[in-house]
Amino acid sequence: MPVVKISLRQVSILTALYTIGSAILIVPSGMASIAKQDAWIASLVGTGLGFIILTLQLQLFKKYPEMNLMQLTEKLFGKWIGKTINVLFLLTLFLGGPATVLHEIGIFMTIQMLPETPIQAIIFLFGALVVLGVRLGLEVLARSAEMLFPWFLLLFLSMSILLLSEIKWENATPIFESGINPLFPAAVTFVSIAFLPHIVLMIIYPGAVNRPAEVYKAVYIGSLFGAVVLFTIIALSILVLGPDITGRNLYPSYMLAKKINIGNFLQRIEAVMAVMWFITLFYRISLYFYAISIGVSQIFNIKNYQPLVVPLGWILAAVSVFVYPNVPYKLVWDNKTWIPYTITIGFILPLLLFGMHGLRKIGSKKTKKSSKSV
Repeated sequence: MPVVKISLRQVSILTALYTIGSAILIVPSGMASIAKQDAWIASLVGTGLGFIILTLQLQLFKKYPEMNLMQLTEKLFGKWIGKTINVLFLLTLFLGGPATVLHEIGIFMTIQMLPETPIQAIIFLFGALVVLGVRLGLEVLARSAEMLFPWFLLLFLSMSILLLSEIKWENATPIFESGINPLFPAAVTFVSIAFLPHIVLMIIYPGAVNRPAEVYKAVYIGSLFGAVVLFTIIALSILVLGPDITGRNLYPSYMLAKKINIGNFLQRIEAVMAVMWFITLFYRISLYFYAISIGVSQIFNIKNYQPLVVPLGWILAAVSVFVYPNVPYKLVWDNKTWIPYTITIGFILPLLLFGMHGLRKIGSKKTKKSSKSV
């Protein structure tokens, strides 16, 4: 496996873009449909829950700083059980991670921007970019993220500032109209997209950072920045569009950009703002796909992951075309399947690994005591 070293700054940027990912497009709608005008409060609750889960994940890997998730699972569960868990993890992640996000791009483009273009063409073109980026390696992805991040920041700040004149504060009232009961399910929706998938980064970062002792701080900073961006988008969607329109619209953040109108001169710039979403979607898919490629190479003891990228890319593009038969199926899958799945891999799996770590520690102590007594 080639030696890869990226800086802490690059870790923070990659984590931020990964956290924002497809959430910038789909999270406001899902949360507003549950919590209505209190969706912005639910995002704060979700951020708190997300950092608790992120701490659980990072504390586990602090105990084994030189091991990634694949290696750690094999060490704690044993070779064959560990490999079985890893295969199931990567297979389900392939279907639920990069394939669904790539399909999301196809749906977004065909609905909002290029209705006459076949979805297959969009998926294969964007998929080719992902394959190229992953084949060039993590260092190239990290450097490109460093170059594109200021442009993302500029577009995000521009959109936020230009929308200030469109804000209607009455859209956020009355607060807690339905009580606090809807806040938790809305917060879980937020966590399932923004924080629970961070477990995938644990396949990538261990051993890939030039200052491994400080990588956890960089992950926290990137996650916090991503959460702030998502909170801002959710709050603007509620304040500008209102909870009803936000909840009914599939991509409310794109509709936000359509609302920008400064003196009947600066308007209809949503196509420019779409660049912001493409940047985050690209890195979300690329990090998913890079982690899967690394994981497959480790399962089959292949020293270099790069020969696997192109064939896996062809499979990814083909699966992405058919992963959602239609939009209603997608909406049901997002609500009924994605949330339990991410809780399983992002929360229950780290808990199981912690449990195995504790059992092994107890076992090693008993072995030492018995050897001393002999």
